[in-house]
Amino acid sequence: MPDTLTVHTLKSGLEKICTALEEAADELNQADGVLGDGDLGVTTVRGARSLRMILPELPDDLGMALMKCAQAFTQVSGSTFGTLIATGLMASSRRVKGQKEILRSELSELTADAVDAMSQRSNAELGDKTVLDALDRLGKALAEAGDSNDMLEAAKRGVDEALEDFRPRLSKAGRARIFGEKSVGLDDPGMLALKRMIDAL
Repeated sequence: MPDTLTVHTLKSGLEKICTALEEAADELNQADGVLGDGDLGVTTVRGARSLRMILPELPDDLGMALMKCAQAFTQVSGSTFGTLIATGLMASSRRVKGQKEILRSELSELTADAVDAMSQRSNAELGDKTVLDALDRLGKALAEAGDSNDMLEAAKRGVDEALEDFRPRLSKAGRARIFGEKSVGLDDPGMLALKRMIDAL
């Protein structure tokens, strides 16, 4: 992994993520069917296809590129997950506006910005067993890794640990909270989607 990340890096990563989300559609629909509307896979596929269409047009400005990604996702998805992803991307875009490259060590700060914005938008808190918990663990793992070459492995470890830790807990936010005790022992669908994104990298 290079010391700095650019729009070229972003495009390469998003291409892999888009492919993974389409491949995981049935799995995500099934997981969401147990704790939600059963359409998470539909949401991620629409978002992935919309993102893939704009990848060739992304500007060199990282902030503008992330904003365009957020807009592409919201154009095709009115779901909670789609809105949260777009909100996180917009928050991250503000930090890197005008920059053509960033250090790997800055990724943890971008992740923290995304978590804060997504929490405010959704009224969910850390500990509610949502994608926020997995994203928070990912960001903290990146912060601990610093600029080391194992950042990707650290990110994967952070998400995996969140899934393992929260699986035996109650879901306390979104539609999943309605299921109460039935949510115990099940993975949060949003966390699972994030895992598929990170594993793709």
